[in-house]
Parts: sequence; C-alpha cells; structure tokens
Amino acid sequence: MTGVEVRRIRPEELERAGDVCVAAYDPLLTGAEDDYRDRLRDVATRDAQAEVWVAVVHDELVGVVTYCPPGSPWREIGRDDEGEFRMLAVDPTAQGSGAGTALARLCEERAREHGATGMALSSLATMTTAHRIYGRLGYEREPGRDWSPVAGVDLLAFSKRL
Repeated sequence: MTGVEVRRIRPEELERAGDVCVAAYDPLLTGAEDDYRDRLRDVATRDAQAEVWVAVVHDELVGVVTYCPPGSPWREIGRDDEGEFRMLAVDPTAQGSGAGTALARLCEERAREHGATGMALSSLATMTTAHRIYGRLGYEREPGRDWSPVAGVDLLAFSKRL
C-alpha cells in the first residue's frame, strides 16, 4: 500500500469523511435505506461511540472506516471473540488505490489488540466490489448470519479467523 497513510480521524476531517461515505455508498443504495445517508454522513457520532480511521493519499482523505471495539453500540454481528468494522468507504476517484485494503487490515490489527481471534462484517448485497476485496483478504461468506435491518435492505455476513 505504498503512499496510503492510515490514521485516526481528526476533527477537521469529519465533514470530508462523511462526504466520502456518501459518495461511495450512494450509487449502491436502492431507496429502502434512504435514511442511511444521514448515518453515513454522521462521522462525529461514530467516532465518539467507536473508532473512525481514515486513509490519506497525497494529503487527501480518500477512505474511511468505523472500527467497532468491544462494547461499542455500533457492533451488529460481531461475536465476543470477533472484531467488527462498518461503513468502509473509499472515494470513487480513489478506488483501486489500496486505501480500502489498508483500512480493512488496520481494523484486523485493532481487533487483535483487543484479543479477538476473528473478524466479522456486514455488507450490502450490491457491494460486489467490496466483496471481492474481502475475498482477497481471506473473508468467507456466512449466509447463516445474513440479516435485514429494515425491509428491503439485505446485508450479507462475512468473517475470517485472525
């Protein structure tokens, strides 16, 4: 991941991170999850209740992820022995830069630091590019953990052993 810096978000970057989330997710949202855009944009709340990390390339914030440590209200499907991350997003103009992979690996490192032996995540069924990245990183589908937070929104579960 040459040229990709991964670090905790800074207060002055909250708005840009929200813009990146919305830009990455917007083409994939079908309408049933319209209020999700507000949650994607609200990076400040996620950072207060979890950990928001960013990927920076040439001094530009191009990616963002929410790592959900033990006890975080942002955890959805992670078991006690697993880490979990959510809302991994890379600006469409920076996709392919390695930023998404760097952020996912950072979350795995954080999970190990918390004593986790696995990692779990949910992904919209439409996020096929992300699914390929997860596959390259060793994640496997777990159909038994798929779920729907609201009618018309189907989330696929992925996990891996760390």
